[in-house]
Amino acid sequence: MSTSVFNSVYLDGGCLCKGQVKFSTLRKRNEHRQCVVRSAALSTRSLQIRNSKQEKEARVALLGASGYTGAEIIRLLANHPFFEISVMTADKNAGKSIESVFPHFISKKDLPVLVSTNDASFSDVDAVFCCLPHGTTQEIIKGLPRKLKIVDLSADFRLRDISEYEEWYGQSHRAPDLQEEAIYGLTEIFRKEIKYARLVANPGCYPTSIQLPLVPLLKANLIAYKNIIIDAKSGVSGAGRGAKVANLYTELTEGIMSYGVTRHRHVPEIEQGLSDVAHSKVTVSFTPHLMPMSRGMQSTIYVEMASGVTTEDLYQQLKVSYENEEFIKLLEKGVVPRTHDVRGSNFCYLNVFPDRIPGRAIIISVIDNLIKGASGQALQNLNIMMGFPENTGLHNLPLFP
Repeated sequence: MSTSVFNSVYLDGGCLCKGQVKFSTLRKRNEHRQCVVRSAALSTRSLQIRNSKQEKEARVALLGASGYTGAEIIRLLANHPFFEISVMTADKNAGKSIESVFPHFISKKDLPVLVSTNDASFSDVDAVFCCLPHGTTQEIIKGLPRKLKIVDLSADFRLRDISEYEEWYGQSHRAPDLQEEAIYGLTEIFRKEIKYARLVANPGCYPTSIQLPLVPLLKANLIAYKNIIIDAKSGVSGAGRGAKVANLYTELTEGIMSYGVTRHRHVPEIEQGLSDVAHSKVTVSFTPHLMPMSRGMQSTIYVEMASGVTTEDLYQQLKVSYENEEFIKLLEKGVVPRTHDVRGSNFCYLNVFPDRIPGRAIIISVIDNLIKGASGQALQNLNIMMGFPENTGLHNLPLFP
């Protein structure tokens, strides 16, 4: 891989150059400024800055580029040093440029024209992000070359039990062999398995915000498997980009809307993950809500602690579990996580509070539903699968306000 090489960088009339270091003093407006000079023998021509276009190491196809998660992947990959987008599909917008669909990409002139999925060529591709709706992904992924590394952001490969998929999604699973191969992509929990995976099922946004705080506590037997109550709220982008009356501005603004009450499709995914670590069936009460904001997610989780366990024990377990994780932040005691504080980033902030009911605790977890809840975690996973540093392309600080 070739990289941009800078033979010199000019600073305040001085220069920083390659070679041996020496110091001199320049007088300007009666002040002395220090200049670091490397190899004074270099010619004037050799001091010019040389810009060479960086050659990327891996070529990526993005299926479903015209949705919110597809757009976020494009944004995250814009400055990624290793991944280059070589194919982008959007069936309804085939033949268009990406800036005609998302004008905020007008400065990105190196992106390919959108094509239909059927017309996409994968001969010159190393990896795939699949951002297509559930139910459409199985057949497409089944037809992709086996050499490709794939991260699927739909729900099609998250549930191991294909009969459970049929029950919750209303259709039979058309790629059961691939389902057996798929690795669940909750990065901080399944990092080792993800490293050697060919197909990763990227978790849903709600399950990410819920499992990250609960998995370490269940694993340590600090909370009961019953009476887990989850009140979760999401920005409207979590409902997708499709035009729906329920998602209109006048339908959502200045209000809160509960949906999927008792039957939200993320329930089996949440219970699958929690049951795995508990080695026992875990059933949760889960109610999601749409909030009048574009992005962000908060899960407020009410748990019953095991006998003799305190909220301090829960706090310390989360601290030990995530102290070396870059993207999971346990806040100082008493600090309430806010969606504003993770907006536009791959972070998950969480904290634990004592409930006024003895023996119970309240856990609050916040993420950006489009980043850690979708595209950011997908990139985190593909970085691992391709052998690149896990945090590459994910250094964006949260946006505030």
